[in-house]
Formats: sequence, C-alpha cells, structure tokens
Amino acid sequence: MTTDPVAAPDWEKRFRAPRVSLPDWAEDAPDRSLFVSNATGTYELYAWDRASGRQRQVTDRPNGTTDGVLTPDGEAVWWFSDTDGDEFGVWMRQPFGGGDDEPAAPGLAPSYPAGLAIGRDGSAVIGRSTDEDGTTIHLVPEPGGEPVEIYRHRESAGVGDLSHDGTLIALEHTEHGDAMHSALRVVRPDGSTVAELDDTEGGTKELGLAVLGFAPVAGDTRLLVGHQRRGRWEPMIWDPVAGTETALSVDLPGDVGAEWYPDGSALLVEHGFEARSELWRYEPGAPAPVRVETPAGTVSGATARPDGTVEYLWSSAALPPVVRSTSGAVVLDPPGAKAPPSVPVEDAWVEGPGGRIHALVQKPATGEGPFPTIFEIHGGPTWHDSDAFASGPAAWVDHGFAVVRVNYRGSTGYGRAWTDALKHRVGLIELEDIAAVREWAVTSGLADPERLVLAGGSWGGYLTLLGLGTQPDSWSLGLAAVPVADYVTAYHDEMEALKAMDRTLLGGTPEEVPERFEASSPLTYVDAVRVPLYISAGVNDPRCPIRQVENYVDRLAARGAVHEVYRYDAGHGSLVVEERIKQVRLELEFALKHLGGGPVLASAAPGTGVKAE
Repeated sequence: MTTDPVAAPDWEKRFRAPRVSLPDWAEDAPDRSLFVSNATGTYELYAWDRASGRQRQVTDRPNGTTDGVLTPDGEAVWWFSDTDGDEFGVWMRQPFGGGDDEPAAPGLAPSYPAGLAIGRDGSAVIGRSTDEDGTTIHLVPEPGGEPVEIYRHRESAGVGDLSHDGTLIALEHTEHGDAMHSALRVVRPDGSTVAELDDTEGGTKELGLAVLGFAPVAGDTRLLVGHQRRGRWEPMIWDPVAGTETALSVDLPGDVGAEWYPDGSALLVEHGFEARSELWRYEPGAPAPVRVETPAGTVSGATARPDGTVEYLWSSAALPPVVRSTSGAVVLDPPGAKAPPSVPVEDAWVEGPGGRIHALVQKPATGEGPFPTIFEIHGGPTWHDSDAFASGPAAWVDHGFAVVRVNYRGSTGYGRAWTDALKHRVGLIELEDIAAVREWAVTSGLADPERLVLAGGSWGGYLTLLGLGTQPDSWSLGLAAVPVADYVTAYHDEMEALKAMDRTLLGGTPEEVPERFEASSPLTYVDAVRVPLYISAGVNDPRCPIRQVENYVDRLAARGAVHEVYRYDAGHGSLVVEERIKQVRLELEFALKHLGGGPVLASAAPGTGVKAE
C-alpha cells in the first residue's frame, strides 16, 4: 500500500479527500448544524456551531455513523447506534456541545429504524421495524420517557413528519400490501386518525404518495406531499384538518420534489431530469417557479436558510462535491487535500425492448476505443445513476477502462411507468436493457467485446450474478459486491421491510410464487457462469445476508469455477475509507489479472476483512 498521501495514485486520493454532507440545521436554532464527514478516515457525525465556527466530532465508532438528527432547539443530537453495520439498534442522545451518550428512548428494544420526528416540547415519534412485529410507531413524551405505542402493522410503514406544534403526525404506510407505493395517514399523538390519503385504491392502483413535510409555521396544518398522479413525482399541498388538496403549477419535465422555505411562504423545488438536477423557488399560487441558479450537474441535497439563501451539495462526474450557497460562498470546506477531478460524463440513448434507455459513459482522456469496458450497474433497484462525482468509476477510468452506467427499467427519474415496469420478471427485465446498451457499446466502437466487465453493488451485484448466468457469452468477467445471490434464502434472512418489497416485486412469497423466485435467482443459473467472478460481502449485512452468498459460493467452488471471495466485517458496504480503497484495489487487481491490459496493482493492504479466498 502507498503510505505517502502525496505519492498515492489519484484514484486513492479521491477516496481519501475529506468530504462533508449538506449540513442539517436546527429549526429553532439555525446556527447549530449537523453534518457527516470522513475527515478521520471513517464517516462520522459532526456538530457545527456556525456562530463560533466550532466543529466537534459527535460519534466515533470503528465502522462509522451516518444517521443523525438535531432536536429543533439545537440542544441535542440524536444518532442511531447499530452493531458493525447491521442496521439493528437504538437511538442515542448526546448534548450538542458534547457529553455522554444516553439512550434516547430506553423503553424501546433494538430494531431496524422506521423514521424519526422530534417535537419542540421534547417529545419524539419513533418508528421501529422487526421481524417479529412488523412496523410499530411509538410516542416518547419526553427524553427518556416511557414510550407509548400508537401504530402497529405487519406491512412496512414509517414516520413521515411531526407538525410544528406537535399535534399532528404524518405516517407513510403500505397496509394495502404494495411496498412500492405508500399511502398516507395523519394521526394525533394518541394514535387516533385525523385523515387518510391513499392513491393506491386499496392496492389495486399503482400510485404512490410521500411525506415531504408539514408547514414550518405555528398553527399551520398544511402538509407538503409528493404524488404520482400525472405519471411522475411532483408536489401538492394537503391539509388533513381542512380536508383540502392544492395542486401546484410546477410543470417541469422530470421528477419534482420540494421542501418548505423556513417561513412557509414558498417551496424549494428540486427537479431531476435525465440524470441531472436543478433548483427552483415556487410560491403557491404563482403561475410558475423561478430558477435558482446552480451549475450543470447534480444537486444531491438542498435546504433554504432563514435569510432566504439556499445551500446545496453539488457535484458533476468530472468535479468533486462541494457545499455551495446561492450567496456565492462555499458553505463548508473541509481542510486537507482536494479530490483530483475525473472526466466528464457523456449521454447515450439506446433503443431497448421497453423504450429508450439512458446510459452514462465515461472514457479515458487519452487513447481511442475500443476500450476495456466496465458496466457499473446501480443498486436500488429504485434509484438511478446521475452526472455526479463517484470515486469508484473514476478509478476504472484512470486504469484505461470506459465506464458505462445504465438507468434500466426500474430506475427512478424517468417517470412512474419506467420505474414500475420492474415487476414479476425481476432481474430479467433490467438485464434486457443492459444487454441493449452492451450491444450499442460494442457496435459503436466504444467497448472491446473481449474485455467486458459486468459489475455492481447491492441490486447491481444481484444483476451481475444473474447476468453472468443468463448471458454467459456476453461478459468477460464479473464483480459483484453485497449481492443477492440465492433469492429464496435472501428473502428468508433479510430485514422485514425488504421482504415486503420482494413480495411486491415478485407477487408473493417464495412459497406462493416459487417459479418467479427461481427464474429471478442467480443461484438457478450458477452452473452456467464460466468467466472469472469476484464477490465481496459484509458479514453483518441485513439487506443481502451472508448465508445466501455462501450458498452461491459453495456452488461455484463445487465445480472449480474461477472465483475469489472477500468477506469484511461490516454491513451493506463500509464507512471506513481505507476499507473502501482496499475493496476497489482488490477488484482492479482481479480484473487486470484476468483481462490483461495493465500492470497488477500493489498488494492490498491489511484491512478489516475477515476472510479472503
């Protein structure tokens, strides 16, 4: 391993460069903020007093911490404490200025989190998910107080928001059995129902709703809601007390989200379209929104401050992330070396079996194709790749590879029909789109057909394994991180909320629709895999559990297939920078060793992995 940070290659520098998230701020104490940073080499929570400029590390755990929220008065930080990335734990509470951690709700047993909202009176609404109980939601009347259960259901649900005065609680739920499309319920603190909003018509109609937030004004019962009634996500205002719905004139071509300005007079609109995003200001009742100027690329988060300025986290494929303000200032600039830039992304539109497919392409700055090419497949599956900075793809470009990322059917950002096309033929649908883009990449001269890598993490890792088995002649090598490998075993071992999603995607349980699980499981096709395959997995992963990965690996080993496995002591990915670097280095080494075309990298440094074979 290179120990001199100056002499380290650019791809390692991108991972090590200090980064910060968009700072969240306390509603009633806007000078107090909370953000995530990797400044110590592990992603942890930091408190920031803007008035004094003081920053303080809040959490310090071997495998990192990213889930945290400030109380409205800014006096305390709540953070979620799990065990080595297993996502199962409890909320802890620490004073903003520092001090001992204490359980925020000692009366609640550990669980998977299902939302959190904290009131101005010190109360909190805490969502929990467990295999035994499904979803339960509890009101904790004061810090350390006795929790009162106000909601329970076997299907997945979560806390959306708490009104300014604490008298209304907005919940998202899927009691109708469709985990991809939530309905809304507003309840009182005693659990009694105020109003319902359900666009699924009891699960017979595939339209979802999302809580975007109550108006941040005392006495205002308006709730900002995301809906899909016109074939994409867009906001409207629902007043559950008055029983009124107000449509908004935000006619932009892509998916639209929004949040309130702090005085409740306007909305900050986030518009995503064709893998880029932009910001707009909209005043309810106005004929159209007004553009908030941001550079071309991707806004990964934005918030309006009390003075009317907007802070946002921005990046592009070529330029690393920075927290900017519409005042022109860089809001939060971490000390230390900056991440080297990469190459810009190019758009490719390919005709596929379900419509036009959008792919993002990065090519080495020097040389001409055809290049060795890695298809880096995103997870989710309800997610999408965008024109945003990513250290992983940049590392492959540095090593002479073209990188292709495909927003297959199931991806968000291209309308409801594109996302909802992923049903029943799960995995096979996405691979049809990936195959169409692969054919384009080869025939266009971009990709060398003898050096094609299928790769991805989580759902992308699942598609990698499934693709190597169902398209064995199309790929030269596979790299699967934290994948679904044996769908039936994965279903039985995964967290309850993901069981609900799988029932929605496949139309039932493995016992109810065994033929669909079999058709969509990589294990079904493992004996057809004949190219070198590298798999990495977290031993504490609750999303793609380790047992089902081992079942797949055992089948590879039984027939002597060329493969390597790396197991590491974390969950669904790692928050430790050197561990992330190690994993990318191992993937690069594996690919270069089996494909040729470049020197093998220096040996991987000792990390937190527990077993490699």
